[in-house]
Amino acid sequence: MKNSLSLVLLFLTLFSFSQTKILSWNIENFGKSKSESELNFITSTLLEYDIVAIQEVVAGYGGAQAVAKLAVLLNEKGTNWDYVISDPTSSSSYKTERYAFIWKKSKVKLKGKPWLEKKYGLEIDREPYFATFESGKKTFTLANFHAITKNRQPETEIKYFKFLPAEYPSLNLIFMGDFNCPQSHTVFNPLKKMGYAPILQNQKTSLKQKCKDNICVASEFDNMFFKSNTVNYINSGVVSFYKKFNSLQEARKISDHIPIWFEFSLN
Repeated sequence: MKNSLSLVLLFLTLFSFSQTKILSWNIENFGKSKSESELNFITSTLLEYDIVAIQEVVAGYGGAQAVAKLAVLLNEKGTNWDYVISDPTSSSSYKTERYAFIWKKSKVKLKGKPWLEKKYGLEIDREPYFATFESGKKTFTLANFHAITKNRQPETEIKYFKFLPAEYPSLNLIFMGDFNCPQSHTVFNPLKKMGYAPILQNQKTSLKQKCKDNICVASEFDNMFFKSNTVNYINSGVVSFYKKFNSLQEARKISDHIPIWFEFSLN
């Protein structure tokens, strides 16, 4: 009986470690404009996830400080978190930003040094930020990305993503972020043909200015794409945080996007 119980506990421990839950969030203008109460709200939203990928961290003063403050607030909740922040993206023609990853040290380990993708730095305004993590002795690499806005045709940037798996043939890539473009767009077809699948379909993720007929989300912009033969899909969804506010105007002080999440294990 004792041995059976030990085996069950061992199985549960291994199973829980082999599952990873990632959240990706475009937190609008994430920097010194976020108040203490807003940072506390963001903290409470992130607690149940193992890795958090953030887009739209302010490149100038206040962006890196806001990420550091967020990590402090998360650590105060009783779990050890660590973080990395990218250099500002190399865009000269558009709005330069930073990216960030925050993770639970008990769940995953950062392997090597994260990097901004320089290969297509001229073609992609805010080049993706890569970080490799280890979970249960297996690794995966997250590519955190924020595309140019819809009216500037983000598909002109996204089309270069089809070259990235060949650039990094040894990495188990998961593309994530705000693509400003729905997964149904033909620009994603080359990735899909390579076996990459979106975690969300027909799921709007940007907030309207005002709810209409109880509909508060506007566009299908945020997503993640994973290699279906190396990553085992368990679950995915969105966090409709705006429902905790009295108005969309209040909710939009946090962000104009809702977070998306993906739970998976590695094959």
